[in-house]
Amino acid sequence: MKIPVSVLVVIYKSNGEVLLIERADREGFWQSVTGSIDFIGEDLAQAAIREVFEETGIDAKTLPADALQNMRHQIEYEIYPQWRFRYEAGVFKNTEHWFSLRVPDEVAIRLSPREHIAYEWLPFAAAAAKCFSPSNGQAILQLFSSRAL
Repeated sequence: MKIPVSVLVVIYKSNGEVLLIERADREGFWQSVTGSIDFIGEDLAQAAIREVFEETGIDAKTLPADALQNMRHQIEYEIYPQWRFRYEAGVFKNTEHWFSLRVPDEVAIRLSPREHIAYEWLPFAAAAAKCFSPSNGQAILQLFSSRAL
């Protein structure tokens, strides 16, 4: 069963383009990298690094130390009914912690086909608008509201 604590990682390039990936189980559902912690007490940054690698093939451990940033923001949201079966009975809410990851402009993407079927690099405003999750769009906009690109 999944633990209702997760990370969301906004992956972006120096030109302001943001990576979105399309879910394999829901056509048209575009998002940033997301994933639950694997065990109670798992370090959130380590969970973010693990999820980025699993979903995109990007090894954040090989990037500069400051590439991954904790955005120091978390939200609690209601788990979509179609995904509640992944959690213990009676779990309806998840706490999501936001991170950002700046990657080189020429980074290669290798999707996990059981999770995602396509990816796109989009200008940050377009990426925020395309996310199926409003909070994912908010995370993108919050990241770029504080950055001079």
